[in-house]
Amino acid sequence: MADSPGGVYTKKVMNRFSNPKFAGEIKNADGVGQVGNMKCGDVMRVYIKVEKNRIKDIKFKTFGCVAAIASSDAMCEMAKGKTIAEAMKITDKQIAEFVGGLPCIKHHCSVLGSEALRKAIENYKKKAK
Repeated sequence: MADSPGGVYTKKVMNRFSNPKFAGEIKNADGVGQVGNMKCGDVMRVYIKVEKNRIKDIKFKTFGCVAAIASSDAMCEMAKGKTIAEAMKITDKQIAEFVGGLPCIKHHCSVLGSEALRKAIENYKKKAK
């Protein structure tokens, strides 16, 4: 697991929290996934638009802490442009590494991103049948 130095938030985390690029909602999304973590009260919803088996657009709405919002934004950047199969392979560890690490007690926040993305893809696959 990627831990931040000294258990504090990295500059990357704080920048993503302060200036998220992917915050919002996609009307008529092809897939929507929502997860919540009762341990900390965070709730994340992910919206995806898919074109030719690739994630063309992705947005998130997260009610949560700094780490949850930063992880949501990072996950979106990582998934955009990827095929469905590639996006399904994004892990919480990769998300934490992408933001330069998270404090140990906040690692569960990066798990929300990968889980919400998987749920959005599962929702898309159900609708596409």
